[in-house]
Amino acid sequence: MSLVKVKRNFQVTIPGKIRKIFNIMEGDYLDVEKHNNGIFIRPVKIVHSDQEYFYTKEWQKGEAEADKDIAEGKLAGPFETVDDLIKELDS
Repeated sequence: MSLVKVKRNFQVTIPGKIRKIFNIMEGDYLDVEKHNNGIFIRPVKIVHSDQEYFYTKEWQKGEAEADKDIAEGKLAGPFETVDDLIKELDS
């Protein structure tokens, strides 16, 4: 257990050992919730709106399929020419 003191503006300092375990850096965001008779604090990562697609179920399913194909060696290329690539895509 780490004891921390509430300072001016109700600020607390997260002990260094805890920050290192969770890789919490200055400027990161934390989610704070009431939990039973205490406070639950957890780090969260904010995703920029132009990158939200990557975290959708559909995109992650495709990523998993691609990872499986790569692990099974289902790859083509590299290709010497664009014509060679097109032949592979047509086959």
